Amino acid sequence: MGGTATPREGQTLAGASLLVRYVNFVKLPHTVFALPFALLGVLVASRETALTWRVLGLVVLAFTCARFVALGFNRIADRELDAKNPRTRGRELPSGRLTLRQAWIAVALAAALFLWTAWALNPLCFALAPPALGFIAAYSYAKRFTHWSHLWLGLADGIATPAGYLAVTGRWSGPWWLLPAGALAVMLWVGGFDVFYALQDEAFDRAERLASLVVRFGQARAILVAKLLHGLALVALVVFGAGAHLGVAYYGGVAVGAALIAWEHRLVKPGDLSRLNAAFFGANGLVSIVVFLGALVDRVL
Repeated sequence: MGGTATPREGQTLAGASLLVRYVNFVKLPHTVFALPFALLGVLVASRETALTWRVLGLVVLAFTCARFVALGFNRIADRELDAKNPRTRGRELPSGRLTLRQAWIAVALAAALFLWTAWALNPLCFALAPPALGFIAAYSYAKRFTHWSHLWLGLADGIATPAGYLAVTGRWSGPWWLLPAGALAVMLWVGGFDVFYALQDEAFDRAERLASLVVRFGQARAILVAKLLHGLALVALVVFGAGAHLGVAYYGGVAVGAALIAWEHRLVKPGDLSRLNAAFFGANGLVSIVVFLGALVDRVL
């Protein structure tokens, strides 16, 4: 009979419909990581400019489209590498569940819809949209020339917070450093857990001469760098809260986020990646949510 089926990757849906294949193509459940931080920017901006359901809907749509472009382009750029890697060869392109043409069409449509949402929001968002798309797509090649690609990915997610703010106000923040602090917090947070994600591909990355902090430093020291990045992320969240004049509920959310990050670091140890999935998706999927909910409670009360 036929060969052994390639196992389905984690955080993907079962099913063979085209919709399910596209959802799995970009791992849509991972949207939970950074969308709350885009909404955090929206929430802070709503103190200065009235928020409408139209703007909120456009922000969510824009974020989803931008993420689809980033992940879709990444899958296209990495399709040959994914086909070689036992962990990723079951993805939609190397497995043949999506054709390259289908992938490109979806990415192009998502990019066009993202540009339309930016135009519909305000002139500043529309002006910044093309360079933002270029930056998030270029991440796909970062691991081919820098060990610090984790921070590139982090900043690609980190611009979500300033973007959410600009979508509502159409102008830069006061104080001027508020939006950079928000972007820095997300960049460091995402960069830290992306180091964890790279742990599982250390042998493959070395064989293919791909760069990562795990390849550069080894597992033990890379995990130490991830701890440092996460510690600095928490500091940046506190600075952001001070600049945005957020209250006790927000800092309570940050404290819960800090506890989740600490738990995450207890789950993953050098040479023991058995609980990596719980750390990567479980803990990190909650950090952004609890921080946003803290800010939301602060805003409502």
